[in-house]
Amino acid sequence: MKRVALSSLAIAMLAAASAAHAQSSVTLYGIIDVGIGYTHNTAVAKSATNNSGNASTQVGFNNGTLSGSRWGLKGTEDLGGGLSTIFQLENGFSPTTGGFSSAGVEFNRQAYVGLSSTSYGTITFGRQYDPTVDMVQPLTEDNYFGSIFGTPGDVDNYDNNFRVSNTVKYVSPTFNGLQFEGIYGLGGVAGSVSSGQSYGAGVSYTNGGLGLAAAYFVAKTSSSATFTSTTDNGTFGSVVNSGFIQSNSLAIGRVGGQYAFGPFTAGASYSNVRYKPVSAFVAGNSKTEEFNSGAVFLNYNLTPAALVGIGYNLTRSSGVSGATYHEVSLGTDYNLSKRTDLYLVGAWQKANGQTVQSGAIVPAAASIGSYGINSGTSSQAIAIVGMRHKF
Repeated sequence: MKRVALSSLAIAMLAAASAAHAQSSVTLYGIIDVGIGYTHNTAVAKSATNNSGNASTQVGFNNGTLSGSRWGLKGTEDLGGGLSTIFQLENGFSPTTGGFSSAGVEFNRQAYVGLSSTSYGTITFGRQYDPTVDMVQPLTEDNYFGSIFGTPGDVDNYDNNFRVSNTVKYVSPTFNGLQFEGIYGLGGVAGSVSSGQSYGAGVSYTNGGLGLAAAYFVAKTSSSATFTSTTDNGTFGSVVNSGFIQSNSLAIGRVGGQYAFGPFTAGASYSNVRYKPVSAFVAGNSKTEEFNSGAVFLNYNLTPAALVGIGYNLTRSSGVSGATYHEVSLGTDYNLSKRTDLYLVGAWQKANGQTVQSGAIVPAAASIGSYGINSGTSSQAIAIVGMRHKF
């Protein structure tokens, strides 16, 4: 009897351990995206072999064209009653060098922990995406072909080039296709609650092949020096908007929609971005700088494994500057398997008017998407062939 009792106890303990293990999970995942790119019109500095400093061609590796290369850990623990603990840690890296995509930041893409309820939604704490990325970005061509279709200079975070630190985020359950999201980031500045803070909200709706979304986000700096706040780690450094980095706030409003019918998917989006200065961008001028962007795209599934797409973006700036950017992008993606695909993408951009650089009014220069490559001229073209693997 004693042996039977001990055996029964052992079986019960093993069953309990197995059940506890089944209630928790941790997943290792990642994406490696690397390509070879050709850029026509890349600004080069004056040298002994190039006295003029004119634009030239460039051939080199490109990292994260369709998806940012990354690896991460995400997990969940079932607490019972439809409630779970969740977490995610995600680091971006360059597969061509093996280095971090953000120096000194271990989990630069995402790092959060929170609670998720099937009835009441999800609340998370840490470094996260804002509602314009969560709600609107999935309905844009960036979701299919990445950076090559991004807004010039990524002025509206079309290609989600920045995340928001020190935040609390709430995402509602989905009610008949409708979902809400809100985020607030603490500035952590002594004596000033508003300094360095961020906040935003968004809403999305899906019904069959139709998807609609709208979102708004504001980030404020914690100093008057540059747009680098406690809550945001941005990469607004292209020639399109680097002249407006000395701002005390950035406001982004975005709307987007797409509709899938048969082998086609069509979509459109609009954004309004405003930089509000602490001091004048140009001596004697303290206007708010504003960017308005509109984009359309059309995709066609040649086969279940092959996708082609075309897009057009028009961006105009006003306030201190007065520039216009026209961009046409093309892409094709072929899935070798569920995890591996090959792609070929390209874009051409034309810039007109004037912008601001180093406090001076200068001719606007082309800079495609979020690559941050200064053309040094009014036009630029890029073509990239690459491979992406998900694990």
